[in-house]
Amino acid sequence: MPARPHPSRPEPTPDALRATLAVVAPERLAEMQRTKDEAFALAVEWQSLSPVRSWVLAWARDIEIARRPDLTDRRARAEQDLEHEDPAIVRAALRELSAVLDEAMKAVRA
Repeated sequence: MPARPHPSRPEPTPDALRATLAVVAPERLAEMQRTKDEAFALAVEWQSLSPVRSWVLAWARDIEIARRPDLTDRRARAEQDLEHEDPAIVRAALRELSAVLDEAMKAVRA
């Protein structure tokens, strides 16, 4: 299997996020567009940029995970363990998933 691309962290703009997502997880582009449309519709309805800011931050976090093989692998293992029959393993998986999301969020907010 070829090595996954490891582009630099994109600027927190819709165009930059979309361009990076097209490299690291192109299968999620339709999801990104759908959630962007929803965020912009809410922004108009609420007369607030808050939904757009939240959308940018959520996608920046997910792209940070997708562009970093270490976080991608940790997230995949944790998500797999969420289905385990042992509640202790499920709790550990939830902690690990939370740690991955927190690490990615800190990186994009830095």
